[in-house]
Amino acid sequence: MPIRQWKLAHRSLPFGERTLVMGVLNVTPDSFSDGGQFISLARAFAHAEQMIAEGADIIDVGGESTRPGSAFVSDEKELQRVIPVIERLAAKSSVPISIDTTKSAVARAAIAAGAEIVNDISGLRFDPSIADAAAQAKAGLVLMHSRGTPKTMQRLPPVADIMSEVIGELRTSVSLAEERGVARERIAVDPGIGFGKTLAQNLELIAKLDQLLNAFPEFPIMIGTSRKSFIGKLLDNAPADERLHGTIATVVLSVMKGADVVRVHDVKAAVDAVRMIAAIQSASTVQLSDR
Repeated sequence: MPIRQWKLAHRSLPFGERTLVMGVLNVTPDSFSDGGQFISLARAFAHAEQMIAEGADIIDVGGESTRPGSAFVSDEKELQRVIPVIERLAAKSSVPISIDTTKSAVARAAIAAGAEIVNDISGLRFDPSIADAAAQAKAGLVLMHSRGTPKTMQRLPPVADIMSEVIGELRTSVSLAEERGVARERIAVDPGIGFGKTLAQNLELIAKLDQLLNAFPEFPIMIGTSRKSFIGKLLDNAPADERLHGTIATVVLSVMKGADVVRVHDVKAAVDAVRMIAAIQSASTVQLSDR
């Protein structure tokens, strides 16, 4: 597969040859897997430094939990949580920073503070002006599929055909982003594992991720399975902090199916897995005479 470039605010990231690893930095008191662990600026920055040392290609900073049942927080609260972290990271590190938000005001402030990617779990459904913020800054924009809101998504009746639903809704999100000035080379798409899907549908999305690549051949495909509840359900109701092995299995399958970016909490394990997959794939092209 040829190497392509995902254009961000101040640089480009190559994709198509090596899967990129995005490290999750939740500066929230109530995220499902690590809520409250990195609330202080010092602890958040230390964790970001650790993930960077472990090989993270991107750090994704989030100040609002999107776990099932969670409520939205105010712009002011979210800004108080994320901006000091982004400013410090941008000043001390060269790794690109992503802001995980559904609010255009937060996106604009985060970009001004040094973020180069906006990661919108609503795919522009909640605040289409996020596309305006990304377009004006020439930032990268991740459009994720989700259903309902974090408070309601697990109570929605399942859709009949999850692949058609995800592909169709992501096409709508991409069209809206382009209408508002976001260049195609700055867009990435994410099927939104866990966001209003059943256990079986989450598994199907991973198993058929190559169909998403076929539907969106120009865009990086991002996927976030890390520590999610469907893994716990399959592993005898394992709590979030005991889902690493299950997570890595989903990461490996996603990479083998063509994922360009994997969003994870456990960076070192994911980086090691991605490196091993790349080595094995490279070895498969070696001729017998080279052995």
